[in-house]
Amino acid sequence: MTSNSTSNSFLTEAKSVLLDNISNEQFGVSELADEMSMSRSSLLRKIKKQTNLSASQFMREIRLQEAAKMLQETELTASEISFEVGFSNPSYFTKCYREYYGYPPSETKTKKEEELNEEENNEDEAKEIIIKKTNVNKYIIAISTIAIIAIVYLFKDQFTSFESKATKEKSVAFLPFKNLSEDNSNLYFINGVMESSLNNLQKIKDLRVISRTSTEKYRSNPKTVSEIADELQVNYLIEGSGQKIGNEVLISIQLIDAIEDSPIWSEQYKYQLDNVFELQNTIAKKIAIAIEANVTPKELELIDKQPTENITAYDFYLKGLENQKEQSEAGLNKAILNFEKAIGEDSKYANAYAQIAICYYYLDLNKIEKKYLDKLNEYADNSLLYDATSELPLIAKALYYINVNEFKLAIPYLEKALEYNPNASSAVLILSDLYARIVPDTSKYLTYALKGIKLNIEANDSVSKSFTYLHLSNALVQNGFAKKASEYIEESLKYNPSNPYASYLKNFIDYANDRDLKSLTNKMLLEWKKDTTRTDITQELAKMYYFQEDFENALFYYKKYINILTINKIDLYPAENIKIAYTYYKMGFSSKAEEYLNKYKAFLEKDESIYKEAILAMLYLYENEPDKAIEAYNKFSLQDDFQYWVLLFIKEDPLFKQLQNHPKYNETIENIEMKFWEKHKKLKGTLEKEKLL
Repeated sequence: MTSNSTSNSFLTEAKSVLLDNISNEQFGVSELADEMSMSRSSLLRKIKKQTNLSASQFMREIRLQEAAKMLQETELTASEISFEVGFSNPSYFTKCYREYYGYPPSETKTKKEEELNEEENNEDEAKEIIIKKTNVNKYIIAISTIAIIAIVYLFKDQFTSFESKATKEKSVAFLPFKNLSEDNSNLYFINGVMESSLNNLQKIKDLRVISRTSTEKYRSNPKTVSEIADELQVNYLIEGSGQKIGNEVLISIQLIDAIEDSPIWSEQYKYQLDNVFELQNTIAKKIAIAIEANVTPKELELIDKQPTENITAYDFYLKGLENQKEQSEAGLNKAILNFEKAIGEDSKYANAYAQIAICYYYLDLNKIEKKYLDKLNEYADNSLLYDATSELPLIAKALYYINVNEFKLAIPYLEKALEYNPNASSAVLILSDLYARIVPDTSKYLTYALKGIKLNIEANDSVSKSFTYLHLSNALVQNGFAKKASEYIEESLKYNPSNPYASYLKNFIDYANDRDLKSLTNKMLLEWKKDTTRTDITQELAKMYYFQEDFENALFYYKKYINILTINKIDLYPAENIKIAYTYYKMGFSSKAEEYLNKYKAFLEKDESIYKEAILAMLYLYENEPDKAIEAYNKFSLQDDFQYWVLLFIKEDPLFKQLQNHPKYNETIENIEMKFWEKHKKLKGTLEKEKLL
């Protein structure tokens, strides 16, 4: 009895305090705890134990109950009442009211009258049921069918809503928080709270979290929620405001369903600075719950991990992050000073070491003389020493290997970083580039290019966006997604019609879709006329004539290509030398043919690529050894990740055409094509499963 009495007394007091402040939308859990002279954690535990509700749910129910009374007893509108009971957004009030009562505020009076009438009629209905009971059986099937149809019809919108909620992509973007502090110098701290909360969300693989650099442009942007969400291609937006007052931080935050354009969760927090990490972790978890994200125990552990126990060190760290954003040498040097101060307060602050290493990387970027390599390596190693299970130390070490051109050694660190933060856009973009150029792997190139564009596309200006879409369209067509590549190459040209590589690539993507070699040749001729000094276009144009066995025109452009190489003292596309040799041979220049054949052989001796057997097969064909060529092509067909261009042009090559009468020709072609399309199908399934394609 005493326990129940105490429980009722506590809940009555809590309700009374809230009712006294019912119209104050800023009166949240922290304020209720203060008014009841309790710690916030004690209040949360006690409410949970006695009501099985969270404190915010308990407070919301009281607000909604009070709203229902006002709707019955007054002539105020639902919008007016929403403000009276502490909801700042009438549409959010309506949503919460409907979820709690099962009908909107506008139907409250009608529903209450129906409930009273229902009570009065219960006795008469009971009698009527007894009378009709004997006649029910013959109608039961018909009534059940009609009822099911009626239920489906009446609630079809709700079924659609449930289905869309279950299948809706869990994509979210943090909009820049507003600094409400009287002192504008506190902006760095509010930004830091936002960025740390975002970073915690990024650790959840089930979420796609847009990078901070992509959302920064919306700090003072007048666009609507729907417009921003459409540009960022997300279903949820998070907006908030905060202020730092003395030793306290106050944060107001809400999660918005961008499709419905309405808040689905909001909260106000007041924390001591010493508990700022608990605040950031709470925000991340609340958002994950509201979006119904699947959070693993490992991810929860990573979210709860505290980067430092020293709030002064953290303050210096946040100042350093703000300096980094200046994107200048002076800003990077100021950032290093603040990160060093953070380490002075906490000598084991791994992220501070990592950020210094990252600053040194950018100070050396694009410099012939690398002045900071030793420091970059030292700070990266220190960061890993104190924390090897966070993405920043791993990225820092990867940047060291990139700066010393040990690209293959960087890859394991970057891929490990993504295990701890699947939404780390910097790691994704670096990997995409490495797999495109340095360590060619078509499927990984496409996978990371797709991930990168989903996380970071809005961070770029129009010229950079054009190259980003160019990059992605190239990855798509290399993997056989020619129609999808067409979409993205058009995006590339839309953002920058003058992109000199986009129109060039578009011609080849068009060929992948229409297989019109003459059309491709004419288009490449137009591209060449725009800039006759371009090595890539000149050799491609020569190759188009070579494929059509127009050796006279092929030689004309191959000579121009050779002249460009000679003038610039470069040696590009060594695999093309066999085509040049065959062109010279067909035109009657045997000594020149021999010269380029020897260059091709020299290249072949050094080649360790996946194309080695295909390159060897071409030599066998030139030397009229078709059986050896077939054998080499069959070995090549066992390779993974060769580019779609192989399938598109292999049968066009005059040398390869010599195999058409070979008894194993069709089998060889089928082996190569089958291997490519098997890999394509598997990759497509993986990308669709990960919702990247």
